Amino acid sequence: MNERSTSTVTLAEPYLQVRGIGMTFGPVTALAGVDIDIRPGQVHALLGENGAGKSTLMSIISGTLSPTSGSVVVAGDERTDLTPADALALGISIVHQTPALLPDLTVTENLVLAIPRNLRPSISEMGPWVTEKLAVVGCTVHPDTKCGDLPIAERQLIEIAKALAIDTKVLILDEPTAPLVQDKVDLLFEQVRRFAAAGVAVVYITHRIPEVRELADTMTILRDGRVRGSYDPQSLTDDEIITLIAGRDVDAVFPPKGTGSSAEGLVVENLSSPDFEDISFTVGAGEIVGLAGVAGNGQVAILRALAGLSESTGTVRLGGDRLTLKSSADAHRAGIAFMPADRAGEGVLPEFSIRENSALGAFGRFVSNGIIDKSRESRLTTAMAKALTVKAPSVETSVGNLSGGNQQKVVLARALLSEPTLILAEEPTQGVDAGARAEIYSQLRAAADDGMAIVVLSSDAVELEGLCDRVLVVSRGAVVESLSGDAVTEHNMMHAMVSATGHRSAAAATGVGAVDKPPSKIARSLPAYTLLGAIVLLSLIATTQNARFLGEANLVSVLLTTTALGFIALGQMVVVMTGGIDLSVGPLTGLVLVIMSFFWFDGASVGSLVAGVAVAVAAAIIVGAINGGLIRGLGFTAVAATLVTYIGIQGISLLLRPEIDGYVDFAILDVINYSVGPVPVAFVVAVLAAVALGVVLRFARPGIALRASGSDSAIAEKMGVRTGLTVTAAYIGCSLMTMLGGIMLVGQVGVGDPNQGIGFTLSAITAVVVAGTLLRGGSGSPIAVLLGALLLQVILALANFLRLDTAWQYWLQGAIVIVAAVLYIALQQRNSVRKH
Repeated sequence: MNERSTSTVTLAEPYLQVRGIGMTFGPVTALAGVDIDIRPGQVHALLGENGAGKSTLMSIISGTLSPTSGSVVVAGDERTDLTPADALALGISIVHQTPALLPDLTVTENLVLAIPRNLRPSISEMGPWVTEKLAVVGCTVHPDTKCGDLPIAERQLIEIAKALAIDTKVLILDEPTAPLVQDKVDLLFEQVRRFAAAGVAVVYITHRIPEVRELADTMTILRDGRVRGSYDPQSLTDDEIITLIAGRDVDAVFPPKGTGSSAEGLVVENLSSPDFEDISFTVGAGEIVGLAGVAGNGQVAILRALAGLSESTGTVRLGGDRLTLKSSADAHRAGIAFMPADRAGEGVLPEFSIRENSALGAFGRFVSNGIIDKSRESRLTTAMAKALTVKAPSVETSVGNLSGGNQQKVVLARALLSEPTLILAEEPTQGVDAGARAEIYSQLRAAADDGMAIVVLSSDAVELEGLCDRVLVVSRGAVVESLSGDAVTEHNMMHAMVSATGHRSAAAATGVGAVDKPPSKIARSLPAYTLLGAIVLLSLIATTQNARFLGEANLVSVLLTTTALGFIALGQMVVVMTGGIDLSVGPLTGLVLVIMSFFWFDGASVGSLVAGVAVAVAAAIIVGAINGGLIRGLGFTAVAATLVTYIGIQGISLLLRPEIDGYVDFAILDVINYSVGPVPVAFVVAVLAAVALGVVLRFARPGIALRASGSDSAIAEKMGVRTGLTVTAAYIGCSLMTMLGGIMLVGQVGVGDPNQGIGFTLSAITAVVVAGTLLRGGSGSPIAVLLGALLLQVILALANFLRLDTAWQYWLQGAIVIVAAVLYIALQQRNSVRKH
């Protein structure tokens, strides 16, 4: 390919040019004066150590970051302010090193947001199209599966499929093969070659030199944020490339192997779970043992079981002591340190500093009489960061500002600082440059030499061959080969993987393919069914005590109060789905009641009626816009911003109506409360509104964008979602729904009373919580929220019919909230187990 590509590429003008790009983060210079030409039909490899500036440069090109200096020239047009939406429109697509997928959205919904309308079918027809696009990269997950329920390898394949589905001019691949097994890598390479042959400019970021030789027409090397040169990959040896990357000679990638274990370390006997069966092996103190196998054969599950992250049966002993591993806390107490492959999702806390992340697992070393010795903590974490050559101004730097490889070093630092007896390392050098790999290998070997037992799971057979004293090959949930000494070779591992003939037992196979099946409709609707069951049960209990509970008069009353609360709770849900909360809904409800008392008086004209509605709508829009502006414009927290408006609105209401006054025309009350039999028409309208809102949230791009803003706003921005506008619109929508609830309250109160609405703040939040809406954002069911509002009103009516005092109303509501929280947390934990 290189000869053919080079001859054509030299004639092509660059589609994208980087000119004098500089980027600083406070005192840190990430890029300085970078110039690169990206040409159609050419695979351009970008190499450099972690922290060299590769990912920062690609974030600038894809519009995620704005450079401090310089510009990006696209098709001859100079741009200094690219946004993600602009980049997509110009045909620039990127596969991020950490998959940029929204965890609370399905595979289909992620692609709906990422791919322009003209390049995909309608949302209702997306299923088969998504399946086709995923098949291109060998991904078989169901389109309706939530991305948060998938392992990182599957998420990476979806990220690649998303980029390939766009009519792209520049395809950026940032470490795309890090979590992939060989057959998926081969499929990816085939697609890269096809795109390049079709005239697409491909930017390929990798730390793997063999991949560069296989794919790239040219390569550019970055070091310390500067271009060190562009070269023909075939013209340099591996050692020369490594020296250019590191700026120094890297004498040996792998340290000398150990002389053997000196004492008993880890002993595993008959360990079994749905993902593996009857696993037995040992790891001596001072020994490094590797786990090899094709992805999905149980090796990840074995490691996570030993880390206490999934259930298993069997016997585990460490240093002669039998362990009970029911949780990660059990593993930590036993002296087990776990290094997860998904460092972004599980390995680090990005807002915490290097010092705080490193010290998390080793507080026992820093605490004296219950107080952390900050000087000792700083001294030890700084020493460890220096030993691992973590590139940062100081240990107080936030881990989120580090490159992926340096974040991995922090994960290792935490493991080593805890002074464990056993280290479980899952893909310890994934996405790490050659120089950093050598440092990580050296630290792991030094830990083994100090007497630690170490288990390394890696998809890189060369890594296992060079680092491990022994390697266990896992196939279909069983150890099929144990290699030691000179037999630890890539060839022997591959031979054992492909020649294994055993089959999983029926019991063990039940977990296979779980991630390929989305939750059933019943599972997705479980909150609604649960709430409906609770409503029916409480109604039956009340009826046995008083037959009038299900009488027409009581049903009308309950449904009318539910309608008022339901509208407000639906608005609250919209805000909560963005990751926010609106405390101002209660006072706003009262303000609407006060406004209507001035316009809907006895004998009011049609013009006065319309004017009242117009003023209420204007007030709602103003309140929502103020809330959104304070949160997105000025950076207020949602609680602080809406508390400000809460106080302001209540003050205005009391100013307008210092005392209860202003009776509403009875004819208007009759219209608001009009019922057909026991069912108020307004309640039917609320049900239709909940159904319509559910359809919008699931099948309309604005609704999906709203959920995306709550699921992960940073990723949503990368997909072109204008999160600021979306969140502000959510708060305006919440205020408008609250206005409808206020109008329903007019029908029940009939007089201007500013204090009538205050209680709706707590009630609306309660209805949202019992409906299973995630308070962190991203997910929720409007029908379930409406049922939550109905449940609260049934509890209130039940307490009245049974002549229970007011305290019982709160106790019953509290009990319902607790039961719902326990149920939903249990479901989330089950989904977390499925994910891994």
